[in-house]
Amino acid sequence: MADLKPAPKFPAPSGWIILDKPRGLGSTQGVAAVKRNLRQGGYTKTKVGHGGTLDPLAEGVLPIALGEATKLAGRMLDASKIYEFTVQFGAETETLDTEGEIVERSDVRPSLSQITAVLPQFTGRIEQVPPAYSALKVDGKRAYHLARAGETVELKTRAVTIYALTITGHSLLGGEGGDEVTLTAHVSKGTYIRSLARDIARALGTCGHVTYLRRTKAGPFLETDAISLDKLNEIANGAQLSDLLLPLEAGLDDIPALSLTQTDAQALQQGRVVSGLPQSPGLYCAMLDARPIALVEIQEGTAKVVRGFNLPDVAE
Repeated sequence: MADLKPAPKFPAPSGWIILDKPRGLGSTQGVAAVKRNLRQGGYTKTKVGHGGTLDPLAEGVLPIALGEATKLAGRMLDASKIYEFTVQFGAETETLDTEGEIVERSDVRPSLSQITAVLPQFTGRIEQVPPAYSALKVDGKRAYHLARAGETVELKTRAVTIYALTITGHSLLGGEGGDEVTLTAHVSKGTYIRSLARDIARALGTCGHVTYLRRTKAGPFLETDAISLDKLNEIANGAQLSDLLLPLEAGLDDIPALSLTQTDAQALQQGRVVSGLPQSPGLYCAMLDARPIALVEIQEGTAKVVRGFNLPDVAE
């Protein structure tokens, strides 16, 4: 007779694990690591998803949604992000990072003043061409699959927004040129840092590629919220998940809360609207005491559910 798997000891959790993703680990591998730890830690099978892909080359803040928080994963994809990255001048690679073969070289090394002068060109709303080695689809196929097969990949220019772009480190001496510069960029969704690095280097009359890339903020989540892979792995050995899990509403820290009465909460849970509200138009996190009930949109004093949450009462 086959051995039966032990019944889960704990209910499926809802909330956010913010993983400090190490270099070399893919985003889907990060999700798989969370699932594995929850299973080995005795939790009921839980829906898990991430809030924004990070390339294996990149490290840093990877929001991973559990349970009801997965309903907010799409909203997290739309959120702005902050990255710190280093551009190595003198060589452009086919992947625009350290993974690809060099396709162009230059002896030009920009000075610090030249880099400072060119950055305003890349601040605000700009146009950029995504890397050929990206997950975008071309005729139904991933661009990176086509590029790896040796096919020429032509991607359309897209508009993105760079909210801020500053120099945070460099290997430049005085007015002399140097080999690399480290920048911090606050960017909109859809921005490719590798493309940004390529275009900055070209604007400086040289070429370049990314050698270091770290995401320090994703939506409301900061690197101070992130836990290491080693810390995550402690869940399988009985560590308290509550010590590592951020609540569902942490993903909505950038919008105001809307306090509900029991009657209004029941109405929203049943898919009905709540009228006669004095709040300004916009999105709100509707709360009954400490429990999120729904993400709602208020228009002309009426709240309508955008995403409903099926969380247990805190008293249960």
